[in-house]
Amino acid sequence: MSSQVDTTITPGRNVPGSSAPGARAAFASRFYQSSDGLQLHYREYAGPSDAPLTVLCLPGLTRNARDFEDLAPHLARRYRVFCAEFRGRGLSAYAPNPATYVPPVYVGDMAALLKAAGVSQVAVIGTSLGGLVATLMTAVMPAKILGVVLNDIGPVIDPAGLARIAGYLGKGRPLKSWEDAAAVVEDMDGVIYPDYGKADWLRMARRRFIATPDGGFRPDYDFKIAEPFAGGATPDLWPYFARLRLVPTLALRGATSDILAPETFARMGEVIPALRRVEVPNRGHTPYLDEPSALSAIDTFMAGLPPRLGMARRIRRSLSAAGFLVRLKLAGKI
Repeated sequence: MSSQVDTTITPGRNVPGSSAPGARAAFASRFYQSSDGLQLHYREYAGPSDAPLTVLCLPGLTRNARDFEDLAPHLARRYRVFCAEFRGRGLSAYAPNPATYVPPVYVGDMAALLKAAGVSQVAVIGTSLGGLVATLMTAVMPAKILGVVLNDIGPVIDPAGLARIAGYLGKGRPLKSWEDAAAVVEDMDGVIYPDYGKADWLRMARRRFIATPDGGFRPDYDFKIAEPFAGGATPDLWPYFARLRLVPTLALRGATSDILAPETFARMGEVIPALRRVEVPNRGHTPYLDEPSALSAIDTFMAGLPPRLGMARRIRRSLSAAGFLVRLKLAGKI
């Protein structure tokens, strides 16, 4: 089935489901079809007419495009910015088959997004799950990737953090107000953002929850995304991570993260000596990318990326990816 972009221009301010005042810039709400026929959504912040490149922002496991309401307007002063919503989140359709809530399918969905938008190359910023998807995209389609920013994710996921996420994923009690939702978010994430106040928690609640027709509030994702999450062991991700050698990469870590351990963060730098690593103070999993140290690192990184890859480099990367996938298949890993 062919992909088609359906565009609705939406002002960033006072949008149902947006968390103004963070959503200050105008964006276009766009829809396209996945290969299995789902209508999926992303926000586009157009940026200047002479933007040198497009940035694709990928959210975490239970999150959506609203997570980037601070970062996207900041980047859009210089670049065209897409903020994707994985299937089962935000305005993207819920999948009839929960088994499709897995990273390889998300990679295919992102390829469909780029095709529908007519964009051949992007820089990718991935938070948590989004970082894993960015890593897989680099492994299988490196000719499309100008650079990657990993936000608090690496090849080894700390069991303590996984247990914490499993404790709330796909669960939720009835909530009666935004204040109730803010209290839930603060209870889950108080140690992650220790300097947040009441207004911050309310803003976070508006990014993560939606109002329901019965007057209540619920998390803005399909609870069935929990089914594959609980379904088995994590594969060895180091071979995929090593493929990031092909592209400029920046890795961010929340200083108190329970997902990306200091030892893993250090080894990432050993595996890829050119990897740029920045630790964001006073943050756990994950930094929101509105922190001064995170913004400064991202701005410097983006400014150093090429606006596009030449034909020779694209061919070399594509051949390298083909060889990598053949080796994985021969080893029985795919």
